[in-house]
Amino acid sequence: MNIAFIGHGQVGAPLADHLQRAGHHVTLAAKDPASASTARALQRNPNLQVAAPRHAVAGADAVFLATPFAAHHAALSEVSAELQGKVLVDCTNPVGPGITHALGSARSGTETVQAAAPGARVVKAFSIYGFENFEDSAYPGHSVRPVMMLCGDDAQAKATVSSLAGELGWTPLDVGGLAQALHLEHMTLLWVRMVRVQGVSPHTVWGMLQR
Repeated sequence: MNIAFIGHGQVGAPLADHLQRAGHHVTLAAKDPASASTARALQRNPNLQVAAPRHAVAGADAVFLATPFAAHHAALSEVSAELQGKVLVDCTNPVGPGITHALGSARSGTETVQAAAPGARVVKAFSIYGFENFEDSAYPGHSVRPVMMLCGDDAQAKATVSSLAGELGWTPLDVGGLAQALHLEHMTLLWVRMVRVQGVSPHTVWGMLQR
């Protein structure tokens, strides 16, 4: 699969790295191919490709949005036409001051992403944990794999993202339509408060057991 990354920092870089090593053709969308973040991503995996945002997105089957939430609108407006019909994986989280929901929980950040890219098929995923678990999702000695909750309104797009999540070592869990994104964002806030404030291990994840 051809995959493009808009944003390749602490979250995007490890996901891009692992997906390329899993056999996908992965391109970093970079306005400045000499930027520090691009150099760091290429240092960890020189097989990643780099292209201007419009070119990277135009050639992709799926696009990961892994920018800081505040940067999403500017990043998406540049490639809005190229995103038409594409699977857009929203990895962003609207975290506000005091680890609150930056939009006051009036709407999800993913809904604003969908509004900024109305032609894209948006799936919220890879968002409920910190970057540490995207670096390494393995939990040896446990009988279950960590769960990756995702949501969206397009069933085919969710199936695509679920497949990618499975390749990366997660148990994908479709929790419903895009309206569920707000609840996933609150799960992120819960994780951040537990880990960054209370000192719980950053390798803490959710699991799913079925009887």
